[in-house]
Amino acid sequence: MKSEAFKYKSADKKTMIDAVRWLPDNGEYKAVLQITHGMVEYKERYMPFAEFMTENGFMVVAHDHLGHGESVSSKKDWGYMAEGHPSDILVKDMHTLRTTIQKENPGKPYFMLGHSMGSYMLRKYLAKYRKGLDGAIVMGTGCIGDATTKLAMTLTKVMAKFHGWRYYSPFLESLTFLGPYKKYDVTGKNAPKSWLTKDTDIVKAYYSNPKCTFKFSLNAYMGLFEAVYFDNQKKNIDKIPKELPVFIVSGEDDPVGDLGEGVKKVYQKFLQAGMKDVSCKLYKNDRHEILNETDREQVYADLLGWMKKRIK
Repeated sequence: MKSEAFKYKSADKKTMIDAVRWLPDNGEYKAVLQITHGMVEYKERYMPFAEFMTENGFMVVAHDHLGHGESVSSKKDWGYMAEGHPSDILVKDMHTLRTTIQKENPGKPYFMLGHSMGSYMLRKYLAKYRKGLDGAIVMGTGCIGDATTKLAMTLTKVMAKFHGWRYYSPFLESLTFLGPYKKYDVTGKNAPKSWLTKDTDIVKAYYSNPKCTFKFSLNAYMGLFEAVYFDNQKKNIDKIPKELPVFIVSGEDDPVGDLGEGVKKVYQKFLQAGMKDVSCKLYKNDRHEILNETDREQVYADLLGWMKKRIK
């Protein structure tokens, strides 16, 4: 696999977004997959999956969200996204990457995958920039009621008035990891009980990495809550093209998806919107990071097979 790093200007008009192309060694590929990573991680965590995809004739592209990885002016910016409406900025940055790569590769089938927070951003993306895609993979997502999300946004705004948008709130973080998270370890201290994956080596690597252990600011939480609320509105789901193939995948034991129940709700909302090629798969005994789970070879194969069937 060949790797080509590059940068582009964020929609925040000041930060350079760090991105990468992963290509087959022979430079030949039949389709493109764009990956949008989750909360408090970074693009290189997807290298093993990218290598698998390049071996199977795909170019894979990815970027670090604002406030993540190398898309920061300094490490002090980890956990802070952007002024205004952060989710709008993140979605625009996804679109800049896509349009850049599509201009370089006219006519190549183009797929997008979003994991966790990236899945919420992708769902928002599909409602806003919906044309010209061959398929979308929504991974590790969930469904949170409007009342809960509105309360979270109101609380975040109130705290920001007193502390500023760069403030980290232990209280807000604790509220985010309630309910189904309680059966798991979310601190990294008990790797076998981690909410991330049953693969303890990956859990230990995650919690020993500064790029995976910084704290989310009030601003970043607001960006996440904005996307969660947007995604739950019927009028926004209705904007997604009915013909767009969508594959919703999660671990059956993923607390983000309320142990499968939230994932099923998202699937039903897509069906009710009249989407003609939407499918859902829950992986038994898998937790949040199915690309890092102990059965990841099966997950890889399923995702590749789904995309190959939709290459025109």
